[in-house]
Amino acid sequence: MRWIKALSAVLALAMAASSAIAEDFPPPAKVLFASEAAPTAGAPQSIGFYSKGCLAGAEALPIDGPTWQAMRLSRNRRFGHPDTIALIKKLSREAAQYDGWPGLLVGDISQPRGGPMLSGHASHQVGLDADIWLNPMPDRRLTLREREDISAQSVLKNDGTLFVDPEKFTPAHVRLIMRAASYPEVQRIFVHPGIKKALCDDWKGERANLAKVRPYYGHHYHFHIRLFCRPGSPDCDPQNRVDMADDGCGANLAWWLSDEPWAPAKPEKPPEEPAKPPPKPTRPSYTIMSDLPAACTAVLDAPAPAELPQAALTPAIPLPPLAPWPEIGPVPTQRPRG
Repeated sequence: MRWIKALSAVLALAMAASSAIAEDFPPPAKVLFASEAAPTAGAPQSIGFYSKGCLAGAEALPIDGPTWQAMRLSRNRRFGHPDTIALIKKLSREAAQYDGWPGLLVGDISQPRGGPMLSGHASHQVGLDADIWLNPMPDRRLTLREREDISAQSVLKNDGTLFVDPEKFTPAHVRLIMRAASYPEVQRIFVHPGIKKALCDDWKGERANLAKVRPYYGHHYHFHIRLFCRPGSPDCDPQNRVDMADDGCGANLAWWLSDEPWAPAKPEKPPEEPAKPPPKPTRPSYTIMSDLPAACTAVLDAPAPAELPQAALTPAIPLPPLAPWPEIGPVPTQRPRG
C-alpha cells in the first residue's frame, strides 16, 4: 500500500542519515534540498549544471491554469526559473490554440531550491528542466488525489518493440513536441527513440528544430524540455550546443534503434584471487554539499520570501484510508518469577 511505501522511504532516509553519522560523513545533499519547502527570496539564479547545481529565486507553477494542470503535487517539484514557468504557460496556451492539444499535464520541474532530488531524476537541479506528460489534459479539473494516482501513459506499442503505437501517438503529439522545439530558449527536448523516429517520419514542417529533439532512454510517457542557461545566471554551467545542421534522423537515430543501446551489461569477470577487504571509505558514495557549486550552500541558508505567493503553497493531499493495525490479541500478563 502507498502509505507503507511512504513509511519505508522515511525509514530508509533515517537509516541513511544514521549511517552517515556513524561514518562521520555529512548528510546527503538530496535530503537537505528535499527538506526545503520554500524558495529563496531575491533574483532568480540557476547555479551549476543541470545535474549538479541548485536554484535561487524560483517561481512556482500554479497547480491549475486555463490550459495546464500540475501533477504529483506532494513531491513539491513545481518550481523553476521564471523563464521555465513562462515557457510552460506559453506552450500550453499555444498548443491549445493551434495544435489541437487540450492542455498540458505538467510533471516534475524542480524543487523550491533546486538541487538533487530524493528520487526520479539526476537532472532538474537548476530550474531549467520540465517534464510534460504525453496524456492530454482532461476536460475537467483533476482532484488532488487523482493527481497522485493517475499514471502517465506510454505511447509505445505493447509488442516489446521500440516503436510508437499510432493509436496512442497522434499528429497532435507531433505538433505539440515540435512546437516546444521551436522556441529559441529551448536547448534540447528528450524523447524515447521511437518517438524521435515518428517525428522524423511524420513531421512535414520546418525540420531544423528536429535537431533539438534528442532520443534517450525512457521518455515514452513524457517528454523533457531543457532550456538554455538564462541571462542573469552567470554561474549556470551550459550544456554543449546541439548541431542544428544535423536533424538527428540518420546515424544517431539508427544506433538508438539497434540492439546495442539495449544490450544487458556484461557481468564482471570474477577476480582470480580472493579480494582484499575493501579499504574504509574516505568519503561517502552519495552527493554531499561540497560536490555542488559553493554558492549552493548559501542557497540552502538563504531566507525565504517574507510571504509566499499562493501559487507556491502545496495543498494538503488527501490520503487514502490507512489500513488498520493487525490484530495481535490481548497481551498476556507477565508470569511471576521463581
